[in-house]
Amino acid sequence: MIRLFKHYIPNAVLLLGLFDLVLLVVAGELGYSMRMRQVAMPLTPMHMRIPQLLTFAGSLEMAMIAVGVYGAGALQSLRYATARLLVAISLGVIFLSVIYFIVPAATFWRSNLLYGMGVAAILLIALRILLGKTLGGQVFKRRVVVLGAGARAARLKALAQAPGAGFAVVGYVSMSEPARVIPEAIARDAIYNLADHVVLLNASEVVMALEERRNALPLKDLLRIKTTGVHVNEISTFLERETGRVDLQSVNPSWLIFSDGFSSGRMLSSMFKRIFDIVASLLLLTLTLPLILITAIAIKIESKGPAFYRQRRVGLYSVGFDCVKLRSMRQDAEVAGQAVWAEKDDPRITRIGRIIRKLRIDELPQTWSVLKGEMSFVGPRPERPQFVEDLEQQIPYYAERHMVKPGITGWAQINYPYGASIEDSRQKLEYDLYYAKNYSPFLDLLILLQTVRVVLWPEGAR
Repeated sequence: MIRLFKHYIPNAVLLLGLFDLVLLVVAGELGYSMRMRQVAMPLTPMHMRIPQLLTFAGSLEMAMIAVGVYGAGALQSLRYATARLLVAISLGVIFLSVIYFIVPAATFWRSNLLYGMGVAAILLIALRILLGKTLGGQVFKRRVVVLGAGARAARLKALAQAPGAGFAVVGYVSMSEPARVIPEAIARDAIYNLADHVVLLNASEVVMALEERRNALPLKDLLRIKTTGVHVNEISTFLERETGRVDLQSVNPSWLIFSDGFSSGRMLSSMFKRIFDIVASLLLLTLTLPLILITAIAIKIESKGPAFYRQRRVGLYSVGFDCVKLRSMRQDAEVAGQAVWAEKDDPRITRIGRIIRKLRIDELPQTWSVLKGEMSFVGPRPERPQFVEDLEQQIPYYAERHMVKPGITGWAQINYPYGASIEDSRQKLEYDLYYAKNYSPFLDLLILLQTVRVVLWPEGAR
């Protein structure tokens, strides 16, 4: 994987994205040339339309990221990839048509865009047919040797066998674990030179998955492996990179303290984030005000009670604030203000509420909290104080998620379906900790783009 702005991107995804970007520039040029010949207009030199070509390619590339064209499913299935590509190209062309009305010089004519859209669809699908499953296959997977044969090693084995895994385990070495669960593991005593063994397996990485590290680290072996050019990692860092979350089963306080991340030198990034929040919230409130008012009227017509409701939430540094949302449940949904987890097909949700929850319309008034600075567009989901008290007692490191400002959307929201249990909260905390640890404007941009996928294909909205 390649680390870009503190976020890991699989080599196959980065390579495919670069190929796609080149093909989109070619598609834009071919679409322009075809349209010019059709209307018998002279072709100008290509360098004179570089801004339009870059706008075309960049807009479609962002649309492809937004709808999940580079997800594991798209790398494994041509049908899945084709469907997402067609949606992405359509969204990109709609966006470019809007740009044409606002800044005509920044993009091609709408007729040119239609030609470019057709050529782009053909070229991008042809690329995926040509590559087949190569990008999601063994060619781009890193070869890993696991030191350990216990429960932690078994977790790595299961992860390697999952669809879309970016690595393949080529060997297990048992380090005298009392509870050995990997039958194919070779005992360390049976290997004369561990460094030579790793090189013979053509491994590019060694992962320590020891059950007990105290006085058990094979320091001489690890030093020799490192000096051969093979990367040495421990399981917590490896899982963070491969899964995009901080694994609570393997981390300890010292890892959180000494590992990279949680940087305090974020003054410039934080300033940029706040400026974006102010500008975007003002724009979004202006554009969506008619939709919010229409939805509020529909809520009032369907059920008794106010269209909007305030709910106490826990914000930055565990300071409480009132979050405003459109009401999607009955007025008597909670007795005496007692917080209750939402359920699948929750009977408390109204008919209008079910629709606005799936489309995330009920979240729109939260942009007022963003404008006031209580929330951000991107960050961990703000929770109820009653839930926070329970979760902090039952889940380790839960309080650390409040070290960043809560958000309307976030890394957990786009990677994990709606959760309403202790275990769901634990899983989402792992993503929240990854975001807090590896925050950057680049990661915020990825999250904002991929929120489009969550809105178009809702998973688990309750």
